[in-house]
Amino acid sequence: MAERVDNLYRQILTVGTHKASCLKVAEAAKVIENTQRDLNIALVNELALIFNKIGIDTLEVLEAAGTKWNFLPFRPGLVGGHCISVDPYYLTHKAQQVGYYPQVILSGRRVNNSMGAFVADSVIKMMTKRKSQVVDARILIMGLTFKENCPDLRNTGVIDIVEEMKTYNTWVDVYDPWADPEEAQHEYGLKLINHPQRNTYDAIIVCVAHSQFKEMGADGIRALGKTVHVLFDVKHVLSKSDVDARL
Repeated sequence: MAERVDNLYRQILTVGTHKASCLKVAEAAKVIENTQRDLNIALVNELALIFNKIGIDTLEVLEAAGTKWNFLPFRPGLVGGHCISVDPYYLTHKAQQVGYYPQVILSGRRVNNSMGAFVADSVIKMMTKRKSQVVDARILIMGLTFKENCPDLRNTGVIDIVEEMKTYNTWVDVYDPWADPEEAQHEYGLKLINHPQRNTYDAIIVCVAHSQFKEMGADGIRALGKTVHVLFDVKHVLSKSDVDARL
């Protein structure tokens, strides 16, 4: 059976296949690939937290560091989906079963899991500095899926921003042209809006780099806000000069 499967893959995958010695090795390889990516993103997220306190732009630092040929081009952001945000827990669960408590992997998970709350709290602080009323403020979340131009809502990190914003007694609208409204309602209890209205929001958070949002540009997105509003860009959809803050 295994031989037939291997032959099938060889017919489909022209770049070639690697045959692991056993199923455990194959599964472990898949799990650590996603765990490695999770940790790389966690490192950059932690750097973003540090640079935020220093008062320098994270993307500018990463672009400067990226001029060195062997620098890994990871970007800060929300980690979700059915692989990267899940596989590390499979590995750490198994590790604890065999008597080892992972430290680096779980530390990375804690950092990545904290980013939604960090974004929401940052927006609230900016609103407060501008003397905008927080209670009953209108907040627009642009994007719910876990990555751009994709309808997949599984384990999306955007929900952490939504839930944290609600703790401040704000009114949160979520707009995502890629997401299935029924699935969003079923999975997260969210009623997506069809189209955001102009001159409506006290704060706008661009959470996913959908092509539709890029096409709107800074002027199109800003038009959705009130005269005084905060625009926070999680995914570097817009340039630094066009937003009030970005991750």
